Formats: sequence, C-alpha cells, structure tokens
Amino acid sequence: MKRNFLFAWYQTPRGKLLKELEADYLKRSITVSCQQIILQIGGLGWEDEFIDCTLYKNYTVLDAKGLGCAEARKIQAKAYSLPLQSDSVDMIIIPHLLEFDAQRFQTMREVERVLKPEGLLVVLNFNPWSLWVRYQFLWDKKMADSWGGHFISRSRILDWLKLLNFEVTVSSEFNLDSVSSKQGKLIADSHSFFSTAYAIKAIKRRYNIIPLTPVKNGSTRLALINSLTPSARIKKHE
Repeated sequence: MKRNFLFAWYQTPRGKLLKELEADYLKRSITVSCQQIILQIGGLGWEDEFIDCTLYKNYTVLDAKGLGCAEARKIQAKAYSLPLQSDSVDMIIIPHLLEFDAQRFQTMREVERVLKPEGLLVVLNFNPWSLWVRYQFLWDKKMADSWGGHFISRSRILDWLKLLNFEVTVSSEFNLDSVSSKQGKLIADSHSFFSTAYAIKAIKRRYNIIPLTPVKNGSTRLALINSLTPSARIKKHE
C-alpha cells in the first residue's frame, strides 16, 4: 500500500479530525528535554503542529522521499536501514509508517538498535477493524495494493514489541464517533473495537545477564560448640 492513502485520508473530514487528535497526542507524548535526540520515521508535513523545531533543534525527520515540515532537520533514507549509530536516539516516533512498509519488522529491529536503553517509542497506526478506514480504502482502491497484508492489528504490534524487549506503558485509541470537546480540546473515547486508529507508547528495556560463579568443592568445616580439649575441661572444673 502506498503512503498516499494516508495523505488522502487526512484530506477527508474524518481525517482532519484524526489529524488534530494525533497532533495533540504527540504534543503530550514528547516529554524529553530539548537537548535530547528525537527521531521521527516517516514524514507528515505538519510536524510544526505538535513540535517546535526552533526549540527542539535535535528533532530529525527521516523519510525515504524527504518529507517533513520545513523547520525540521531531515534525513532521506530507508526506514529498514537507518544510517544512525546504535544506542544514539532518546525517543522515536513512527506515525503511520509500519502499515505501509513492506519490511516493517526489519524496520522495528532497526528502531530497537538505534534507540537508547530506557528510550521512548511512540507508534501510530490505523485500526484494521475500523469501518471508516475500510470504507475509505474501498472507495479509492488505486491508493493501495491490497487490504489484508498491510494494516496491522494492535495485538500484533504488542507481540513484536515484546519480542524486541520493549515494555508497553500506554495503549490508546482514537474513536472519532465519540469525540467530545472539553475546555476547547477534542477528546476521543479510548475504548472501542472499531476505533479509527491507535497509539502505543513503549520503553526499550535492556536486561543484562549476571553470570553465576561456580561454587568450589571443598571440605566442610564445622565449628563445634564447647569444643575444648579434655585437659582444658579439667582445669575449668577445678
């Protein structure tokens, strides 16, 4: 499936609403300091709606076609072969890329490689069971190659993260059918099987194996109570 499906979806009324919800979600998810390195894999073009690149100068957008807002630092490369050193990034954001990536699991391996231990990962994906996403897909089939092999369920993403030693901390959903407004902000119900999209936050864990030292076989030494010699006992009684 080409990523054009994503950009076409964002132009629809429901897509604009989802875009606003995701922008607010990402803005609240970026909790690292301005000095730390944040990598976004897959450009959107509206990164300035959830990140101030003049403040976060280490914010980098990596995209195969060089997509991304003008203020962000960009790297043009493939997601499954990141030109970055291992354990060099503090936070990685993957907004709607894995479902359009033919080598998505290799991309996840690369994400695990470049992310620092205890680094934060945020993934945004469409919900494959969403009726509206299916309708948009069927309405314009030329936007995609096939339906079944691309959209990824949340349970599968959770399995991948567990396999790669990530600990999932938050799992959220964007249900556009139950959006409400509170103090000028849009809030979506996070409990729906047919929600439009979902988001997952996870932390990279690194478990170090502690080697067990072998116990040396030796003669057992016991300390006996009142182990006095007979002569000493006699003198004690006298």
